[in-house]
Amino acid sequence: MSPSCSQSWQAPIYFTLSAAVLAFMAISTAMHHTNTATPVTNPTTYQLSLNASRALRRSGFNIIATLLQVSPEIFMSSPNSTIFAIKDSAISNTSFPPWLSKDILQYHTSPLKLSMNDLLKKPQGSCFPTLLNGQKIAITKIGTKKRLLEINHVLVSHPDMILEGPLSIHGVLRPFSSFNAQDSLQGWNYMQSPICDSNSRLVSDSNESKNVVEWSRIIRLLSSNGFVSFAIGLYSVLGGILEDHMNLNSTTIFAPLEFLFVASPSPLLDRIVRFHILPQRFTYKELDSLPDKALLRTIVAHQYLEITAGVNSTQGLCVNGEQIIAPEIFWSKKFVIHGISQALGDGRAS
Repeated sequence: MSPSCSQSWQAPIYFTLSAAVLAFMAISTAMHHTNTATPVTNPTTYQLSLNASRALRRSGFNIIATLLQVSPEIFMSSPNSTIFAIKDSAISNTSFPPWLSKDILQYHTSPLKLSMNDLLKKPQGSCFPTLLNGQKIAITKIGTKKRLLEINHVLVSHPDMILEGPLSIHGVLRPFSSFNAQDSLQGWNYMQSPICDSNSRLVSDSNESKNVVEWSRIIRLLSSNGFVSFAIGLYSVLGGILEDHMNLNSTTIFAPLEFLFVASPSPLLDRIVRFHILPQRFTYKELDSLPDKALLRTIVAHQYLEITAGVNSTQGLCVNGEQIIAPEIFWSKKFVIHGISQALGDGRAS
């Protein structure tokens, strides 16, 4: 992986969405998609999508109604579906690259049938799947007495617009996620979705405080850019890190391309992952300015990483003897991720 930040750049084209534009996108996607979803041709399913489209139009959700009618397979590729239809005005005021339209629609569709009563019975913090590549949505607020519900901090404004057969549709005020245009242009995972544990409970909110580290984004960036095993390890122990460091407002992560410890027992995995994380943000230039053999505190109690110069002028910096092969591969105001040649062990010898 090249650490070079020199890339040619072209201005992206964004569309303010309208029903006609979305319909064109949906038809084009349906004609050219290469996934395994089977086009909806069953007469019963067609009638269901037609009934749903009519119900949506009666409630003023004309854009989603059009899409559901012309390309029902976008929403109904599983035996059951719950569609969270975005309000027309919110769609019209949302701008994003046109190639993301199908992903956004599928992020607002779950392969479960969930009525409003079903949703209100779930505890706050419950997560459930969407049709988009394992991305999840979470119940972030419940008001049982007033039958109020928020998903990803968005109010369900029109519950139970249709409950028919395997299909439920609810209206929501706006999209469940903001969209990071820079991430989408670089091929990164741009959807700001919550992180949930193996029990489908919310671990890290996509609407996290702006003063703390963006763990959700860090894991998405790692997992979609070749650092999958380390991303899995970090995700597995993130609950404990958040509990112990909930007010952490900056960090440096040294991410190995291959993280063989990912299958280690939980206590060991937790310690090793934490040994790759500093509670302070260091750019490569700042690391390079430190004295040779400087010690930097990790989030493992009483454990430090040693920063040294390479054995020759072309090697660059090393951390605990492992070369930083990809400086600053990802960064923000709150975090920096440096790629390293190998994992750093468990820190007991440092």
